[in-house]
Amino acid sequence: MSKKKPKPDDRSDNVEKIQYNINRTIQNMELADELIAKSSDENLKQALIEKNERRRHALEGMREEIRDEALARERGET
Repeated sequence: MSKKKPKPDDRSDNVEKIQYNINRTIQNMELADELIAKSSDENLKQALIEKNERRRHALEGMREEIRDEALARERGET
């Protein structure tokens, strides 16, 4: 049985990937806000409100991560 080597850690495009995820998360939040405004279903509204709160929390983490990755890139750690 041969062991496969893991791929080397390529962080060169992490900033771009994280920024893409931030943009998509914001778009999803905006779409959810539109649905909240249009819907008369209180259960759906509450679910979307809760989901957007989780998204806000995730955005905080992604923004911290993008700062870390950008700093690492500047230091040549990619």
